[in-house]
Amino acid sequence: MTIAAFAVPVTAATAEATVLKQWGSFSRLPLGRRLFSFLIGVTVPYAGSIAPEVVELSPGQARARMADRRRLRNHLRSLHAVALTNLAELTGNLALMSRQPPKGARWIVTGFDSEFIRKARGTITADCSLPVLDWSTAQTLDCRVELHDAAGELVMIARPRWRIGPDEPRQ
Repeated sequence: MTIAAFAVPVTAATAEATVLKQWGSFSRLPLGRRLFSFLIGVTVPYAGSIAPEVVELSPGQARARMADRRRLRNHLRSLHAVALTNLAELTGNLALMSRQPPKGARWIVTGFDSEFIRKARGTITADCSLPVLDWSTAQTLDCRVELHDAAGELVMIARPRWRIGPDEPRQ
């Protein structure tokens, strides 16, 4: 599965620069994680369509989950492939944003591969870890997002691909 590329210019005022600070503020409050997750869904409406819950966010690490809902199921009574892909994309992007790109840097999704291991049912948790990144040079970054069911069984492996680096003038 390939998702069309899109660019996210990064400035000091963008969510990318403050996502960890926002998470830190919200996650300490009662129901703060749920409020943070709700606001992610408002900010990114397509991601909000799966009602994700961000469980963990630290530099280079993101974990999110989604509950099994009838509206997210396919005709086989398992979670739809696109709902799983949506969760994987959100989790990967949060991990990338948590690396706090400097002002004047940007990232562009250039590809997304999905490997479905088994039917997904029940609550699904997605995990993504990224190393420290060098934003000073343009480069391709591949990562792996794993999705597991409540029993810990691997149901999907996603491989987002980004082009990261300095923001270059548009022509």
